Amino acid sequence: MAMAMARRRLLALASQLQRRAPAPPATQPWRRARPRFLSSAASAPLDRLKTPPFARPAPRNPASSPWDRFGGGQKRTMFIQTQSTPNPQSLMFYPGKPVMEVGSSDFPNARTAMTSPLAKALFAIDGVTRVFFGSDFVTVTKSEETSWDYLKPEVFAAIMDFYSSGQPLFLDSNAAAAMDTAIHEDDSEIVAMIKELLETRIRPAVQDDGGDIEYRGFDLETGIVKLKMQGACSGCPSSSVTLKSGIENMLMHYVPEVKGVEQELDGDEEAELAGAGQIE
Repeated sequence: MAMAMARRRLLALASQLQRRAPAPPATQPWRRARPRFLSSAASAPLDRLKTPPFARPAPRNPASSPWDRFGGGQKRTMFIQTQSTPNPQSLMFYPGKPVMEVGSSDFPNARTAMTSPLAKALFAIDGVTRVFFGSDFVTVTKSEETSWDYLKPEVFAAIMDFYSSGQPLFLDSNAAAAMDTAIHEDDSEIVAMIKELLETRIRPAVQDDGGDIEYRGFDLETGIVKLKMQGACSGCPSSSVTLKSGIENMLMHYVPEVKGVEQELDGDEEAELAGAGQIE
């Protein structure tokens, strides 16, 4: 009987101890325990994704531009247009700004271009054989073996660089323009009429084709007017037709003393036209 009483007391004591033990904390379903496999040691390899080459690139600066490499982030705003000429080897470039304030200027070779920074830069391009300046355009003549696909970007760059540099078109202002058609006091009435026709009627039409003409003289005895073709008109296959059918007919119509027109050529031009079969 004593043993039964002791057993009941032990059971009662165990029941009391069980009731006093603190209940385990309730788990919060919205808080997920950290998985054992993502310990600090195990997650170290994943940190490499935060470093190059896996890291996200830095945000691009909106102020930066591909044009920055052309000079301090300033864009080239110059727009150059081109126009074909009757001469397939010549092309007119319109920079959208005045070129020659008065008259025109022709550069048949690199030696004559030393007085003009723009002409000198254009002749530095491989394949350029002649440069001509008009009132608002630049005519560039190339060699036959050179492609315009290669040459045009080079000419664009040379013209843009010149206008952005602020340099004068001519280093010597006295050599800026040839005043070949200026009427002088000692000019005869016939010469004055020829010059006026060249300046007002003939020259504008020729300049529309990227070239010009230069008055070289008039022989009263033979009635021959001597002219020099410039720019795209020099070496053009149709220049002889223009000279005879257009200029000669107009001068003979308005000035009866004129009996014909002859084209004066430089040494290089004679060799070029002779090679092309235009002169004998």
